[in-house]
Amino acid sequence: MMAKLLRQPWVFSFGAAIAVWLTTIAYTGGQGAGAILTAALSFATFTIIVGLGQMMVITTGPGNVDLSIPATITLAGVVAMKVMDEDTGRMAIGIVAALGAATLVGIFNYGLIRLLRIPPIIATLSSSFLVLSTAISYGRGIRIKPPEPLAEFATTRLFGIPIMAFAVLAISVGMAIVLSRTVYGRSVLAVGQNSRAAWLAGLNVGRTRFLTYVLSAFLAGICGILLSGFSRGAALNMGEEFLLASIATVVIGGTSVAGGRANVPGIWGAALFMYLLVTMLNTFGASAGIRLILTGLMIIGVIVAAGGEEQR
Repeated sequence: MMAKLLRQPWVFSFGAAIAVWLTTIAYTGGQGAGAILTAALSFATFTIIVGLGQMMVITTGPGNVDLSIPATITLAGVVAMKVMDEDTGRMAIGIVAALGAATLVGIFNYGLIRLLRIPPIIATLSSSFLVLSTAISYGRGIRIKPPEPLAEFATTRLFGIPIMAFAVLAISVGMAIVLSRTVYGRSVLAVGQNSRAAWLAGLNVGRTRFLTYVLSAFLAGICGILLSGFSRGAALNMGEEFLLASIATVVIGGTSVAGGRANVPGIWGAALFMYLLVTMLNTFGASAGIRLILTGLMIIGVIVAAGGEEQR
């Protein structure tokens, strides 16, 4: 039983998160242990949302990655705040407008990839500049506060656990069901394992990849709306930290960068690990440069530990 559990790729991400948390509370003498976990759940949920979208894109095969996620987060946040304009009655239309804008980004990304034959990395990186420019032009640097119900949802806790964590858990369970129980989910795995074989088997490879890029942008849009509520407004740099985070959580969480294998539980472990790692280094008083070096080394260590068996 234990041997089977240890073979699961997500075990290493959760193990690393627990190890970092124990190290931190040992250094502080046990003070603030619960507060650290609560903060980790609060901040990690945003990374989990975009990590799920990035996981689906990467699972479709080598070279597939969405670098427009940070810009999409910013655009969705700006559109939501501008349309809502602090009015609770306009919350629904603001959410619809923000998610619509995010969906258009996903459609545009795949259009560049399919119609213009641009590699996904270049296509999504290029579109990110256009999307961010649109957000800057539309937002005009004005920080508008979110309606109170949105802010409360993003910050309220139930039994010490953020309500948002429960919502993101439901999204994660839904994503796991999609991957294992639906035609679309199994098509994503099949295309990632061998796109030509999937095509010969009768799967619509183009449609599968199209839906995946749209899904990634849609989840980034959800993140942008919730992050605006949590931060009490949208900012033009609000998505910056999620470029590396979305990719790192996918890799650390056990999803194969070669495609064909996704790991939803691993996204949670990896997101918690990354936040707790930064918290630990801050607690130790490490400088910014040292934090970056140690973070990189520890991430490499977790990736090697998680992938060592498969490499052998």
